[in-house]
Amino acid sequence: MTASSAALAALSGLGFGLSLIVAIGAQNAFVLRQGIRGQHVLPVIAVCAVSDIVLITAGVAGFGTIVEAMPALLTVARYAGAAFLLGYAVLAVRRALTSSTLIAEAAGASVAVGASVLTCLALTWLNPHVYVDTVVLLGSFASTYADPERWFLAAGAMLASVLWFLALGYGARRLAPLFARPIAWRILDSVIAAIMLTLAAGLLLA
Repeated sequence: MTASSAALAALSGLGFGLSLIVAIGAQNAFVLRQGIRGQHVLPVIAVCAVSDIVLITAGVAGFGTIVEAMPALLTVARYAGAAFLLGYAVLAVRRALTSSTLIAEAAGASVAVGASVLTCLALTWLNPHVYVDTVVLLGSFASTYADPERWFLAAGAMLASVLWFLALGYGARRLAPLFARPIAWRILDSVIAAIMLTLAAGLLLA
């Protein structure tokens, strides 16, 4: 293995990882919301990044074949994920419609770090698409590389996850001035509710 081949594998992993992760989804919407509020941003980012690192490692190690061989696991995750997304959508709608909640949001009322971490874990690990993307697709892509280049590819994909969530979580804080008024939170929560409902419907109808 040469330094150039290792670098190319890492860059391929970086690009492939970004192509999978940079999309509007439940996890990204949650990180964005936490970033705008400036609440527990680092723990939420850590949960997302560490989860991706674990899943990417599993995919590159060959666990994608196990996932493909046990479709029942994805079915369970699909229905559990849909139920959680529907519940989160209901909460988002409630926030958007309840003026007292909006005032509390605008004032920065804190949610416990444990609740934020558990919500992030659920949005990550109850989403069957995360297994398809990181374990199956990335694992299949990595299998086209020989050792040890595929682990450089994995490192690139892991770096993409860390960079993306850091940029999303802390970059979202720049939007805070736009959310000084409750109406901005009403719009954001309405959009988040629509995203969650769309994703839940997609899981149920898949």
